[in-house]
Amino acid sequence: MPVTARNLAAEVVARVERDGAFAAAVLDHELKRAVQLSTRDRALATELVYGTLRLRPLLEKAIEAATPRGIAALDARTRGILLVATYQIHYTRIPAFAAVSEAVEAVRAVKGRVVGGFANGALRQVAVQAQTSPLPPVPVAFREATAAWLRRALERSIGDDATEQLLTAGPHPPPLNLRVRRERTTEETVASRDRAIAKLVSNLPNASIEPGAFADAAIRVRGAGDPHALVGYTEGQWTIQEEGSQLIGMLVGVRPGERVLDACAGRGNKSTLLAECLRDAEGVVRGTLDVADVRPEKLGRLAAEFTRLGLPAPTGQFGVDWSLGIGEAPEDAYDRVLVDAPCSGTGTIRRRPEIQTRRQATDLAALTAVQVKILTNAARVVKPGGLLFYAVCSVLRDEAESVVAQVRALRPDLEPAPFDVELGEKLFGQGASAGRLLTHLHGTDAYFVASLRRRA
Repeated sequence: MPVTARNLAAEVVARVERDGAFAAAVLDHELKRAVQLSTRDRALATELVYGTLRLRPLLEKAIEAATPRGIAALDARTRGILLVATYQIHYTRIPAFAAVSEAVEAVRAVKGRVVGGFANGALRQVAVQAQTSPLPPVPVAFREATAAWLRRALERSIGDDATEQLLTAGPHPPPLNLRVRRERTTEETVASRDRAIAKLVSNLPNASIEPGAFADAAIRVRGAGDPHALVGYTEGQWTIQEEGSQLIGMLVGVRPGERVLDACAGRGNKSTLLAECLRDAEGVVRGTLDVADVRPEKLGRLAAEFTRLGLPAPTGQFGVDWSLGIGEAPEDAYDRVLVDAPCSGTGTIRRRPEIQTRRQATDLAALTAVQVKILTNAARVVKPGGLLFYAVCSVLRDEAESVVAQVRALRPDLEPAPFDVELGEKLFGQGASAGRLLTHLHGTDAYFVASLRRRA
């Protein structure tokens, strides 16, 4: 079967359903393989993947209305082809006959003439219905396609208007974000960022490259291809990190000389930012940064990123399942601890459209219970008078204020502590000790972050 934008998109949609994969990762993998596709076709494939996955429930209903057989009994690949074709018919300027023709050819190549005939009849009827009773337009369709439980949870958490704005906030997919190496002052960091932008623009005149809106080291990039091949990456001049994630790291407010722990370090994006914040006025790293993760093998890969960025390796590395205890992490030891906890990821819908329909309400209850255990145990390693920061890439109250309240009931020595960096006031208002980053307001993934102090 020839590699086309439509066929590639259908394969990605099928793998997201069949393997439970993240769309962004699968799409990136397939695009790297499809070297023959033009820039225009790559953009089309991306639009088809994100649009199809975000509107999948509506597209399925359109197909079911067109044929009594429906698509439930079909294999994932055939369903993917039909869904992508239906998205084209309802939501793009691609002529319906072209969308139907290529989809039918693809189905025949996969499943033979009988199933191909079924696809032909179903999609022709979809095309007729698109003229007589079209699906709702974007952005209304995005709201209607969101799982009912998730929409209600968002409305309880941030209100009706903000929910609609969050669910419809674009662009889809969002731009890639880079973070230049932090310098000794904000002014020097901004100057470094601007030099990096100028260098990238000169090498990529057709890409969109601009500074971030709130993070002083952030660069937003679109249409630049493989980020690891961009100028400055090998030299360690910048790293790949979503701008909202950068803001979370900055809100921790690390000072030179402090002892700091990134308790859920993962790939280490926030860890390297925290390490850069330990530099003093002469650019020397003072203090210590330790890292921990439930999967110790991640920490080995993290060390390579520290080396690439010219940062000293973390002082301590701990494999810790915080839901069970603190492992070998030292108790009462740290000035600042960041807990970027596992969560529903509902703040990343713009980037991971499969979340919009895949997550179930039962997932949320289980996640919340784990988050309470993680944060409660992580409080044990904060020294008296020290600060504990809780962050999730979700704005749902269940994973945000509810978790903090439950942990404070278990740990009465924890109290809200206003963010001690100017950024906290800029983002959330004067004296704020918790807040939300919202896609439609900040242009980032959506997060909740809270600051707690352990009383001396």
